[in-house]
Amino acid sequence: MMEALNLKPLFDLDALEAKFGGNGRVADGMAGWDILSVDQFDRERLGYIFGRAEEMREMVGRVHGVDLLKGRVLACLFYEPSTRTSASFIAAMERLGGSVIPITQGVQFSSVSKGETLADTIRTLEQYSDVIVLRHPEIGSAKVAAEAAGIPVINAGDGAGEHPTQALLDLFTIREEMGRIDGLKVAMVGDLRFGRTVHSLTKLLLHFDVSLRFVSPEILRMPLKIMNEVRDAGVNARETHDVADVIENADVLYVTRVQKERFSDLAQYDEVKDHYVITPELLERAKDKMIVLHPLPRVGEISTAVDADPRAAYFRQVQNGMYIRMALLAGVLGKA
Repeated sequence: MMEALNLKPLFDLDALEAKFGGNGRVADGMAGWDILSVDQFDRERLGYIFGRAEEMREMVGRVHGVDLLKGRVLACLFYEPSTRTSASFIAAMERLGGSVIPITQGVQFSSVSKGETLADTIRTLEQYSDVIVLRHPEIGSAKVAAEAAGIPVINAGDGAGEHPTQALLDLFTIREEMGRIDGLKVAMVGDLRFGRTVHSLTKLLLHFDVSLRFVSPEILRMPLKIMNEVRDAGVNARETHDVADVIENADVLYVTRVQKERFSDLAQYDEVKDHYVITPELLERAKDKMIVLHPLPRVGEISTAVDADPRAAYFRQVQNGMYIRMALLAGVLGKA
């Protein structure tokens, strides 16, 4: 006879309220939400989502999956290449018992190639699904999709704009690895101009007592709009061109790829593509208790020799992406 599993409830709202404080049902308001920007999240809602992600991680470790979203359908619509974001959303939906319409590799073979507008594509997909995840090369495309849709739309990256779910998993990883967010020194390195991940993460970090350091070539500096938000929030921040200026004091080193696809002048790309390379020799100067993050894919900006360093947290970061996206899908579909 199979031994009965003594499992605690997957979603213990009372326990979450005690753990994170505030209203344990803060995410009730997420049902039907579009997730378009990190501007939608404050500390209370971040704490709630992180609590849900912790529960998802525990559930996956214990029973692998549940039928929380059984009968629900996710349309995964990617106009740009993706490995981690598309795969983690698909895995998240399937772990929760739902199903997926994956349009992740063949947009060029869809009606888009015939000239169909984004709005019409969205209106079509919502006839078959309960939630849409969209990646698109144009800034503001997720907002256009949300205005066209009658079901939740989740922004999986809109050009050089935002990548809110990546920022959520990044912040979750920082908290899980370092045990806190307040008081940390966070250095962001690489393509800060086009890097939507650093734009979104910077905005989330403004909710916390952190110090920020931005390391980039002159042509890839953080956009003025973001820097103005940092200044208005009163956060301690500084820009530099040299990673050596930050390596000794950083608690978090967040490295980004220089994105060839964002350059109209490839000569400029060639000038900066190898500007920063994180090596074991460089990390000898770093703290013992710090982490290296990267949204991936990497090209050459982190040596593979760094992978064996326990401070290299980027593949643990990848795994956390599935738990965060499980929490978000359950939330917007009214099941968390």
